[in-house]
Formats: sequence, C-alpha cells, structure tokens
Amino acid sequence: MRTQITELFGLNVYTDKAVYVGSVDDVVIDVDAKKIDSLAVGNLNPEIGEIKGYKGLQIPFRIIKNISDIVLIRHVAGVFKSPQEKE
Repeated sequence: MRTQITELFGLNVYTDKAVYVGSVDDVVIDVDAKKIDSLAVGNLNPEIGEIKGYKGLQIPFRIIKNISDIVLIRHVAGVFKSPQEKE
C-alpha cells in the first residue's frame, strides 16, 4: 500500500462486509517510527453502531486491508453493525 498521504483525504471508508463507516478527514502520523498510526474518519454513518455523540473515529492502520478508490478495513464485530444486523 504505497500512496501519497494527501490522496487519502476524502476517501470513503468501508468494512470488508460492505458497511460504510465515513470519510477520511486526517492522517495521524507516528513521527518517531516514521509510519502512519491511524486514519481520522469523520462524516460517520449513524447506523454503524454505538458511536452516538462522536464526531469522528480513529481507525488504526493495522486494520486497514486496502487503499485504492476507497479505504477497506477489517470488519470488527461489536463495533460495526453488518447489514444483516440492522433492524
């Protein structure tokens, strides 16, 4: 996964179970380790789970599966509701 950091801004974030999470607002960098620590995601999908009251999430870089036209992350059970779980 090699890309320019500025190309990440505005990308939509989805889980690998096709659940829309939000869009990339910012990138958190660990300067000492010279690597991306997490993605700050805003414009959150209100239906993804118990995140009411939050304006954003930090998605750890370790759960990112792919970055292309979208950011694909691992679906974390208990955090993101899958389409089957919606009422």
